[in-house]
Amino acid sequence: MSAPTSTSLTAGRRPGRARYRAVRRVAPGLILVLLALIGPYLAAHPIDTPVTAPFAAAGDGAPLGGDQLGRDVLSRLLHGGTALIGSALLVTAVVTLLATLLGCFAVLHPTLGRAVERTADVLILLPPVLGIMLIALAWPGGGRWAVIGAAIVLGTPYAVRIVAGAAAPLANAGYVEAATARGESLPYIAARELLPNLRATVLALFGLRFVEAVYIISMAGFLQIGPQPPAADWALMIRENAPGILLNPWAVVAPSLAIAALAISVNLASASLAPRSARKAVTTS
Repeated sequence: MSAPTSTSLTAGRRPGRARYRAVRRVAPGLILVLLALIGPYLAAHPIDTPVTAPFAAAGDGAPLGGDQLGRDVLSRLLHGGTALIGSALLVTAVVTLLATLLGCFAVLHPTLGRAVERTADVLILLPPVLGIMLIALAWPGGGRWAVIGAAIVLGTPYAVRIVAGAAAPLANAGYVEAATARGESLPYIAARELLPNLRATVLALFGLRFVEAVYIISMAGFLQIGPQPPAADWALMIRENAPGILLNPWAVVAPSLAIAALAISVNLASASLAPRSARKAVTTS
């Protein structure tokens, strides 16, 4: 019986190292999402009750100081992530689902593919700020739902192009042509032949769309389109407390760091779960 070589030992350690790196990248995102979801139960003060002087420095009653009305910044920070994460996850799920369906059908049906491609090219040119303002004006009482609708409309065209680009080489594969020759329907071919081979691309796309959703929703909150005072929203906190950043920097820095950490950690978690080839395909499209 021959002794194991160094190459075999190294190959045996690689799966363990890969799993460790994946867990190390996924854990921060999960912890941050969990903390944001249970944050309202950990807050020491109500979000609309002043507990200190306006823009007071960090002290005993307020670990991160007070905001422009003397409310506890930490309590509002713990409350502000739930709605943002829920909205971003909803936008990401809808955009990824629509992009997957439209992208698969576009490569299987040339006429539909040309229509989807032209429509996506036009919508991609629409600036996010302009799109949010147009939808907010068309739906004045929509609030956060108007922002969610704008994020879905703005995020779907780019995602459709990515899925269509990844599915195009598969549409000419032998098993797809065999299914077409058997007379299978387009939904069957898309669900049974294309989608199983696009799982890695869809997973990587999900992470990128989540970051985009956080960006659009946060930008809308900063512009006060959607959540309105006295709601505890991270982007709204940045806008409200910007005039007092020199008096209490934490009132602006804390929600800014929370938004950045949320987007980066979830994107890293998604990227670590997707094969390297899928990550390159999505990021270079």
